[in-house]
Amino acid sequence: MLSSDSKTQQVEVKYTEIFINNGWHKATKGKTFQVINPSTCEVIADVEEGTREDVEKAVEAARKAFQSNSPWRTMEPAARGDLMRKFANLLRRDIDYLSKLETLNNGKPVHDSIGDITLSANCIDYYAGWVDKITGETIPAGHNEFLYTRHEPVGICGQIIPWNFPILMLAWKLGPALACGNVVILKPAEQTPLTALYCAALIKEAGFPPGVVNVVPGDGPECGNAIVVHPHVDKLAFTGSSEVGKIVHKTSTATNLKRVSLELGGKSPLIICEDADLDQAAQVAHKALYFNAAQCCCAGSRTFVHSKIYDQFVAKCIEYANKRIVGDPYDKNTEQGPQISEEQFNKILNYIESGKQEGAKLQCGGKRACDNGYFIQPTVFSDVKDNMKIAREEIFGPVMSLFKFDSYEEVIERANSSDFGLAAGVVTKDLTRALTLIKELRAGTVWVNDYNSFWNQAPFGGFKESGHGRELGKYGLESYYEVKTVGIKLI
Repeated sequence: MLSSDSKTQQVEVKYTEIFINNGWHKATKGKTFQVINPSTCEVIADVEEGTREDVEKAVEAARKAFQSNSPWRTMEPAARGDLMRKFANLLRRDIDYLSKLETLNNGKPVHDSIGDITLSANCIDYYAGWVDKITGETIPAGHNEFLYTRHEPVGICGQIIPWNFPILMLAWKLGPALACGNVVILKPAEQTPLTALYCAALIKEAGFPPGVVNVVPGDGPECGNAIVVHPHVDKLAFTGSSEVGKIVHKTSTATNLKRVSLELGGKSPLIICEDADLDQAAQVAHKALYFNAAQCCCAGSRTFVHSKIYDQFVAKCIEYANKRIVGDPYDKNTEQGPQISEEQFNKILNYIESGKQEGAKLQCGGKRACDNGYFIQPTVFSDVKDNMKIAREEIFGPVMSLFKFDSYEEVIERANSSDFGLAAGVVTKDLTRALTLIKELRAGTVWVNDYNSFWNQAPFGGFKESGHGRELGKYGLESYYEVKTVGIKLI
């Protein structure tokens, strides 16, 4: 179904420059890049394009902010937490504007943008509560020895975030870094820099000292690479595709042994057991795949259905897909906006064509959804085989692939056959079966009778080529502090 195709929402873009040392700057080389509205294919704004020289300036600002006598380093933990809470409250204050700007730049339905900003503010608040709880420990030693550990900030953190959840990924990165007392150089995705730049203004308004947070928009090969290889960047956090993540991991050691955490792609299995309620299971599968126009690294993109209920389940999935409302992201009834770019749009359509060519049965969708913009119809394939391209590669688009299975030994082996291991899901009424599958599935998160739920207090990350390290929860702090052992001889 299509929602209103008006797309008349107008949002003022307030910040398009590079944010360094709490100030706004033109790009050193005088270059800009265009930011496109994926709903209309129109240019929103020209943004200053950061290059290696601009990253160098950001690093210098961050180094000064991290000096031992700087306001940031000498700040009491509670005061640091207060600044973080102020930033969170400014996100809430400006949620109406920020949600409209996020939707303008990213294309997601505005009610989803509101949800993302709410979650982002809550994430910053969550980590603000950690600032005075990042403690070491005393360790038993000899009679005349005092032995203990200290947790100290790593230093300058380079953070490269993706375009699918621009504000939320900013919060997931900034929260633990700032809680531990680090300084940050953040590069937003070149497709979606606008809300990150607005957040930079809010960070300044909240009262963070100059140089603590710097935001440098630009492309990956030039701007991103400059952060990745810089010898004074101590820690690197990257969220994006596994393909790029491998490059980041390899090149990050070109100049120094950075700490590197990677949250990468997925091809996550969702297992529908024969005892599942069909309506509930179809709803879970629908949410697992189509959430955020399927532009989600942990999307349940391989749906394994027990043969006893397969045909009925396929019919339910077609029904839900045909009812899904695609179109104007400012329309309150819209459930799915556009894909992020023409490149992604064409890539997804090519995957759909591949599925048809390799013998999967196209049950619905498979085409452009609107006359303008990068909209794709919710698509369902049945009779998908494990060796097909749509079964093996991350599509990052609204293409549901349905597989049939007969035994649980079989489905565990097939579910784990992917090179990825970010997430998985199980729908069943049988607790023993659920717990058995949870134990066997090789994934960083496993949902039961649900999918795509996230908690600030629980870690998120993947096995295998889905990356390493964890974000969120106390685990998300671990890559942002060093552990120092102190031994004192008592005399």
